[in-house]
Formats: sequence, C-alpha cells, structure tokens
Amino acid sequence: MSSISFIEDRVLFSPNLPTEVNNILQAAVAASSIKPKEAEALFLQAQTMDHECLQTYFALYKFYFYQKRLVEAEQVVLAGLEEAARQGGFPNDFRALVESLPSWNLYANESGLFYLYTLKALAFIRLRQGFSLDAEFVLSILRQLDPKDLSGASVIMDLAAGVNE
Repeated sequence: MSSISFIEDRVLFSPNLPTEVNNILQAAVAASSIKPKEAEALFLQAQTMDHECLQTYFALYKFYFYQKRLVEAEQVVLAGLEEAARQGGFPNDFRALVESLPSWNLYANESGLFYLYTLKALAFIRLRQGFSLDAEFVLSILRQLDPKDLSGASVIMDLAAGVNE
C-alpha cells in the first residue's frame, strides 16, 4: 500500500498576527477554492475577531477579488485604507494625504506600507471594473506617495498603460 502525503499550503501573513486569527485565515485560504462560502465565513470571522488586524482586510479583499466580486473587494479595500490610516495617524483621504505628504513617512511602519499596498489594490480593482480614469488617478497619487515603488504599483501602472493603448 502506498501512502500519499499532502504538503500543507500555508500563507505567510504578518509575523505579528495573533495565532487564533492566523489559524482562521489559514483555514479560509485552504477552503477558498473548494468551498468559497465556507471560506468567506471564515475570512469574515477572522475580521470580526480582530478588526484592527490589517491582514484580515488583505485576505478578505484578495478573496473577493479572486472570486470576481469586485464591488465587495473594493468595499473591503476602502475599509482597510480607513483602518490603516487610523492606526498610522494620517489622513485616510489619499488626496489630502498627498497635500500633507511631507508630514508623513508611509514607509515607517506596517500601517503606512499596508496603506500603499492597499491603494495599489484599489487602482487594480478600479481598472478591472473598467474605470480606467479612476485607476489612473489613484496611480498618480501612488506615484507621489510611494516614489520608491515599495508597493509594486509600477506593475499596475504598466497594465493600465496597456489598457489605455
């Protein structure tokens, strides 16, 4: 009799993620392709358990995005941006953030970096929704907020440029 071993796929979230939240997110990720309703319930449970945990927003908006539920993905992205700004003590409105940019170092902590990465997700979602002008606007803001491109927004910028051609 031969045995089959399965390699457990785990997603590496932030090292500061509470163990219980991480366990729920891992179960949600594992269920996402085979039991999407169960996965969604688990993602939501993790977020309810710790609504300040930015990784729960990330996991949930990625789930909705891959499920092609772009409206829900965008709602979670906006909520994640709000929570990251609250935690970082900077303005949530990215237009206002650009105007006061010298006051903020978004590279200084996890909430600032999460904000940049999630703003990139917003641009990508809007691009996928067919709102290329909105996506371009968000990307223009990202160019100013993230001049080092730590969020990887240049990939979305290239994609947007291809769409506009």
